[in-house]
Amino acid sequence: MTPTLVRHHRYADSSAPVDAGTRARDWAEIQERMLAPLYEAVYERLEVGAGTRMLSLGCGSGLALLIAASRGARVTGVDSDRERLALARERLAPGEGPDTGLGSPAPRARLVEGVSAATPEGAPYNLLTAFQPIGCAAGDSEGLAPALASAVPLAVRGATVVLAGWGPPERCATAPVLQVAARLTGSSRAPRPVSGWRPALRDDLEEVAARAGLKPDGSGRVSCPFGYADVDSAVRGLLSTGLFDAAIRATDRSQVEKEVAEALHPHLRPDGTVWMPNVFRYLVCVA
Repeated sequence: MTPTLVRHHRYADSSAPVDAGTRARDWAEIQERMLAPLYEAVYERLEVGAGTRMLSLGCGSGLALLIAASRGARVTGVDSDRERLALARERLAPGEGPDTGLGSPAPRARLVEGVSAATPEGAPYNLLTAFQPIGCAAGDSEGLAPALASAVPLAVRGATVVLAGWGPPERCATAPVLQVAARLTGSSRAPRPVSGWRPALRDDLEEVAARAGLKPDGSGRVSCPFGYADVDSAVRGLLSTGLFDAAIRATDRSQVEKEVAEALHPHLRPDGTVWMPNVFRYLVCVA
């Protein structure tokens, strides 16, 4: 699967409050596909297929699960966002998996809200993934090590674990756009500290692996361009990531939308599309 420009999204008032369901759909329809090259590169390297029993932490609306399931893997997804999980269930409805020979197709995926509910049905997992990229916001990896520590006991000894992160800022055209969040948050008179953008560090993934007791066993970099049909789609997609939440709380959504749109101007092409080359990094570990 190659990255594609998403279709136009038109709204009556782009500055109106966005409910959780709309935001989740923005993620599923606009932003999630930008990381498809990362998922596919990892699955190709690990030869994900019929023998794979995968547990995906932070599975979002299920695109990474869908790609793995299409390769024959049995997949379970965990996410705390109920709206995204609901969309994942629509994508991965029971009865759409491979034929079991028992008269009905197998469920393609299990989707649960917490690791505690992800106990494997049958053999333990042999692949754990955490594809939600870390390394662009202060504190964005704090919850990952504990989640991995809870998930590893559900896997076989020596299972493969994959972590993902943003690449070097100089290789990520989106980095200056993300800095809008830090600038707006830092310029506010917020009553308490809030996290903001920071440049990805070389050992971000290795530090998480060490805290979770994992042994690194290789890494890779993948080109994941962010392509949008227009500026409106780009703004909605980027805001759906949650990376601008602190800025919205510190100022207001209209202000954040306006400044993100301005930051996107250098990446606007003559036909009105937006194109930002990025590099993401993944780390393969052994549990």
